[in-house]
Amino acid sequence: MDYLARQRRLTARLREIGSAALLVTHLPNIRYLCGFTGSAGVLLVTAGARGARLTFFTDGRYTQQAAEEVTGASLVIAKKSALLEACEAAVKARVKTLGFEAEQLQYVTFQHLSHAVKGKLKLKPTTGLVEQLRMIKDADEIEHIRAAVGLGSSLFQTALAAIRPGVAETAVAGELEFHARRAGAEKMSFDTIVASGSRSALPHGRASGQAIPDSGFIILDYGVILAGYCSDMTRTVHVGPVSDSHQRMYEAVKDAQLASIEAVRPGVEAAKVDQAGRDVLKKAGYDGYFIHSTGHGVGIEIHEQPRIAKGQTAPLEPGMVITIEPGIYIPDDGGVRIEDMVLVTATGHEVLTPTDKSLITL
Repeated sequence: MDYLARQRRLTARLREIGSAALLVTHLPNIRYLCGFTGSAGVLLVTAGARGARLTFFTDGRYTQQAAEEVTGASLVIAKKSALLEACEAAVKARVKTLGFEAEQLQYVTFQHLSHAVKGKLKLKPTTGLVEQLRMIKDADEIEHIRAAVGLGSSLFQTALAAIRPGVAETAVAGELEFHARRAGAEKMSFDTIVASGSRSALPHGRASGQAIPDSGFIILDYGVILAGYCSDMTRTVHVGPVSDSHQRMYEAVKDAQLASIEAVRPGVEAAKVDQAGRDVLKKAGYDGYFIHSTGHGVGIEIHEQPRIAKGQTAPLEPGMVITIEPGIYIPDDGGVRIEDMVLVTATGHEVLTPTDKSLITL
């Protein structure tokens, strides 16, 4: 990973907005900027006239790990609060205003820091400075994401083999997750969703103790983390004979997903990708049953910018990796969702998820 290039982009952005320093506390942002994968640390970034300087503060538990992982930043093993020592270092560096990640710092912590640096340093809230950089994946990140998508997709047949009437949803999820870890996954990207029968109408129906019924849809939504990067895919299968109404539901979602994927290209507003699928569902009479956004960015975190949803006017850019996942959810009947990960390319898009989307009947 080219951490130094990322650090240069961040410090350039800080200079653009007239900010001399930033306190990075969100661990995924810290990992993105310097490579640290532990669970406790603070990164101080200064962009002064004499050049940029990064200092990483952590505690004694991570002395060896930080020395091995951190790139492009000086290392300080804090004797007290790493966060407080980072602020004290900013004061010593004659920083007058220190930006902090407003969406990540707890209010009680902010109050404590404000009291500690009162009269010495002004704390200024910032939003999304690192997250904006993370939206555009570099070549290394794309390869890691490809690998995670490939591993996730390879587990689909494992899940199918575990499905049969009477088996608990948790048993299917457990089988999938067991094989994911054996195949090299660090962990799952999120709690595995196995929602069968009427529960398939729950968009986030995490695997429960309910037994798979003799007939109905089953939504399988899962992802794996490999080398720090997430994958995310959804397929809907059917147990027992497929009724005409369920066949229509499935085909409508598949057509909507293909329409949204086709709309993905550089310069297109995210809202228009969302609308492309909604138009298909509206024409098919299902627009009232699509109750979430069409997709989201994926990378170090399972949900990143950009959002593919109504009102999102930001244009897509090459290097973005997003999900396209429309769905239909009819209470007391069932639901369908199909999800792929899609890379925005210089000329259009590339579907990263290789798994077939034909309706499978078990």
